Amino acid sequence: MFVLTVDQRGSRSDVDRVQDLVESQCADELVRPFQRTAGDEMQAVVDDARVVVDIALDLVERGHWSIGIGVGPVEEPLPEETRAGRGRAFETARVAVDRAKSMAGRVAVEGPEEDAAADAETALTLVAVLIARRSAEGREAVTRMRTGMTQTEASRDLGISKQAVSQRLSTAAWQVEVSGRRLAERLLVQADSEQPAES
Repeated sequence: MFVLTVDQRGSRSDVDRVQDLVESQCADELVRPFQRTAGDEMQAVVDDARVVVDIALDLVERGHWSIGIGVGPVEEPLPEETRAGRGRAFETARVAVDRAKSMAGRVAVEGPEEDAAADAETALTLVAVLIARRSAEGREAVTRMRTGMTQTEASRDLGISKQAVSQRLSTAAWQVEVSGRRLAERLLVQADSEQPAES
């Protein structure tokens, strides 16, 4: 299981973005939906590594969040209130979000098997840094590809040539992102399935 603990950066000098973000997330993909836990922090429970990657990288792209991903078991049955949940994944998510605040990609992963969690974190960080450094033009092109558009359709939508779209996607490292997302997903699954060796 995965617990996402997300903290708004620079909230003292910014508007409160938590409620808007809570309302924008698709609860159908979550075991327990995002819920404000305290101040400018929120938390959700997820059982699908793909959803974890999608949410984490969406938050990186928004640019206002530190993202902690906790891996491990949770106490079941889970309470209806997300913030009332307990278990190892909740504990590791707290450690992860604190570390994420000083990380280059603003995302961190903690779990019972340290090496597996570190591998997943590395993959996510590499993609997060790539996304954070993209130009506005690159983001425009990538956003259209994520909706399933072809490059021809994206060129019409953006009012530029297909060659220009291709150039933007190349500069934005779109294919690297796609591969990186898949790698991060596989490594999160591995981190969730592995248990620490008995001492």
